[in-house]
Amino acid sequence: MLAPALRTGYLVGIGDYGVMGVALNGLTYWSGVWATVIMLMALAVTPAVTIFRWPALIDVRRMIGVSALVYTLAHIVIYFAFRRWDFTYIVNDMTTRLTLIIATLSTIGLIALGATSVDAAIRYMGAQNWQRLHTTNYVISGLAILHVVLARGTYTEQYMLTGVFFWVMACRVLARYGLGANVKALTLLAVASCLVAAFLEAGFLWGRRGFDVLETLGYNLTLSILDVGYPPAWQVLAFGLLAALGAAGRKAFSLRAASLQAQQQAQEA
Repeated sequence: MLAPALRTGYLVGIGDYGVMGVALNGLTYWSGVWATVIMLMALAVTPAVTIFRWPALIDVRRMIGVSALVYTLAHIVIYFAFRRWDFTYIVNDMTTRLTLIIATLSTIGLIALGATSVDAAIRYMGAQNWQRLHTTNYVISGLAILHVVLARGTYTEQYMLTGVFFWVMACRVLARYGLGANVKALTLLAVASCLVAAFLEAGFLWGRRGFDVLETLGYNLTLSILDVGYPPAWQVLAFGLLAALGAAGRKAFSLRAASLQAQQQAQEA
């Protein structure tokens, strides 16, 4: 949770972001990206528990969620500083630009979740009402992703984060049907998430820059692209395949443990 802040502080310190006016522009963008990444990490806890059969991960989900709120608030403060604390301009921006309207709604929801994340809130609201409120985290996270996607310009993080969000949400659907740790299902989901990122990038580059959709898809979905970089689609594919590989390894470990237990029981008998 501290790594992005420490890394950003170091890069600012060595002048990697440039002078302050330019630095605030870059910091506004990257603080938002890291806030979204940590929000996705909170969503990824449940699939990770299912895939790795590691229920102790649930204990850190609240900490990750609160960290996402802290990064989001830092993102807002940096944005205010970037706009020179001109609240007339800021309010106008936040009420006329769709991406900022969505960001405001997402932030309000995240603050509500953070304010009710303490045990006292659970006791006051009741477990059922508390759970109902915190289920809105899916909508709040979706709004945060939409804010990133609708941001001005075209950036690889927009497509990569969207692909990962698709994965963590679709993984929940698989879990409902008992396929949350199924290696084949997770492999297919990795491919589907990769295609979501690829088509989103191709669509946005066509809509905003006029690039040919088929050419963009062909360029990003060929192995030759890996010689010069790692497009968002390939990053999402790697993420999904690592999860599938983890599920395969956990299944093999469980089968091996069951076999050894059976052998031990047979020897004792």
